[in-house]
Amino acid sequence: MKTRKLQRTASLVAACVCALWALPSNSHDATPGAVQLGKVAFKVDCNAQAQQAFNLAMGYYHSFAWGQWIEEPLARTLAADPGCGMAHWARALALLDNPFAWPGNLSPQTLANGMAALDAARVAGLRSQRERDYVDALTVFFRDADKLNHRTRAKALETEMEKVAQRYPDDAEAAILHALVLSANFDPADKQYTNQLRAARLLEPIFKALPEHPGAAHYLIHSYDYPPIAHLGLDAARRYSKIAPSAPHAQHMPAHIFTRVGAWKDSVESNRASAAADAVQGWNAMHAFDYMAYAHLQLGQDTAVRQLVSDALKVDKETDRLAVAYALAAIPARLTLERDDWKGAAVLTLKPAMETYPWKKYPQAEAVHVFARGVGAARSQDVALAQAQVQRLQVLRDEAVTMKIAYWADQIDIQAEAVRGLSVVAEGKLAEGLDILAKAAAREDATEKHVVTPGPILPAREILASTLLDQGRAADALREFEAVLVKEPNRLRATLGAAQAAERSGNTTQARIHYAKVVELTQQADMPLRPEMMHARQMASRN
Repeated sequence: MKTRKLQRTASLVAACVCALWALPSNSHDATPGAVQLGKVAFKVDCNAQAQQAFNLAMGYYHSFAWGQWIEEPLARTLAADPGCGMAHWARALALLDNPFAWPGNLSPQTLANGMAALDAARVAGLRSQRERDYVDALTVFFRDADKLNHRTRAKALETEMEKVAQRYPDDAEAAILHALVLSANFDPADKQYTNQLRAARLLEPIFKALPEHPGAAHYLIHSYDYPPIAHLGLDAARRYSKIAPSAPHAQHMPAHIFTRVGAWKDSVESNRASAAADAVQGWNAMHAFDYMAYAHLQLGQDTAVRQLVSDALKVDKETDRLAVAYALAAIPARLTLERDDWKGAAVLTLKPAMETYPWKKYPQAEAVHVFARGVGAARSQDVALAQAQVQRLQVLRDEAVTMKIAYWADQIDIQAEAVRGLSVVAEGKLAEGLDILAKAAAREDATEKHVVTPGPILPAREILASTLLDQGRAADALREFEAVLVKEPNRLRATLGAAQAAERSGNTTQARIHYAKVVELTQQADMPLRPEMMHARQMASRN
């Protein structure tokens, strides 16, 4: 995939780059000492020079630095020892890309290439039963990909990696990779977080024994990336960026936990460092931009988000990944909706500079814009425009079904129902509209967000709460806003809504608490303050 460095503003680069180590070039002159990726000792039965290069490759892998970065040390592995078949195994592993984005990031050609790499591993040479077991375990995912569905093959990989880990109890790498697949195979509807917590139980003692292993820290963050358990990942989050400072993803990944616990300043800094470190792939920076935009908005820093909208449009149009498409759509949508800019949301369009982007491949990304337009139209009382967005969302939902991305089909359908509920309310059918919104909120609460996004563009339950508040049902609105804050702590818009609802319902205690939180969140907000923030300061001061 051809990528280039994002063109960033001078201020962004100046703020970030000075704190980071330089990434290596893709030349064969690069040495393992040129980067800092943590400590990985993945034993292979190859000569010492090949072993050193292989460890570097796996260091890249554990921080999701695939493509150009992992290829160079694997090429050096084979140059040093052509019979080191595990280098081909690592290539196949890297082809799996981000397991938390499965299966949408796996094409038939990718799966065929993975099987070919595993065949090459056997031809080159596997010098122990352990190496053969690693190759056999990964083979179950690639074999018969045209006959077996993704879920079946992913579950088979989980089972086979568990067998490898059990067969070699002293092999931390086997346990770490098993935990990765176990966590990635989570059920979005499982609110007990069964797979994720199993993975965490495997990783915690390894992280204690190997505190500089990038995979142990990284996959702990993924395993704890859920509202009720996110606080358990704070230690890994605060340490991972220091373990692998050369990896853009290692700078970004702590923001998953920071977002879950509402630590917005930490999230901004984490993603700023990630964007500055991404000199090669581009998509890491775009992913960081979306998380950074979300965090800035929770601090009332709209100017920074407007700059990110501009920066995002400078991405290479050939950087074809969901993270890029989603960020391009999400950042401007967030800017309008988080500020209640309904008129701006209603006219939101994909920028002319991005007309050549392959949106057809990513209905979930286009749906973000359509959803924002629909919400803006309905809140602006333009029922016809809102209904047109509902119809477009339903088309995108059906496209997602055809593409066999069931999770996203469901999420797009929830967005369609939220807009439909608002549209029905705008028509004057309040009871019916509120019922539709309540059902959409319950459906959204029953599933988990995808890793590509820091959170919903606008939570369905928050839409319900705002509608209740508009209708004078302040006590009911307060209950719904506070329910949002349980799942999305320190969300500025929900906190403001809760404060307003408490004030209007006469609940002075809760009003005082929520207005004080608004003041805390917006201490470094853009000036002049928006009217609702000024009111928060007045109320907090009065109390």
